[in-house]
Amino acid sequence: MTEQAAPTTMHIGELADRTGLSNRTIRHYDEVGLLHPSGRTEGGFRLYTDTDLARLLIIRRMKPLGFTLEQMAELLAVVDALEAADNDDRARLRGQLDEYIRDTEERRAKLEQHLGMADEFLGILRDR
Repeated sequence: MTEQAAPTTMHIGELADRTGLSNRTIRHYDEVGLLHPSGRTEGGFRLYTDTDLARLLIIRRMKPLGFTLEQMAELLAVVDALEAADNDDRARLRGQLDEYIRDTEERRAKLEQHLGMADEFLGILRDR
């Protein structure tokens, strides 16, 4: 039998550095239930793992696309459930994930359209 190594952990400051988010934002995501630390030190400091980092990166990528906290929570629940789902649940969950994929594609297309308008506007301004 092989011993599994304990997951490496990081404090909130390192997590903030690795994600580009502030400590305050990370604490807010904890308060609203999107991200909970995997542990705490004896002194009560939050400890995060690479799994927590991956979860926070999903949140960070959803925010600028305009997803609400509720939508973020729903998607994270789907992602979490997919890992442990049996075949019956997997199809239902995959359908929910596919809805988020379609929604994200629509949001991306809208952003691309806005970027094109911004480029056009910059061209107009530069021609003045």
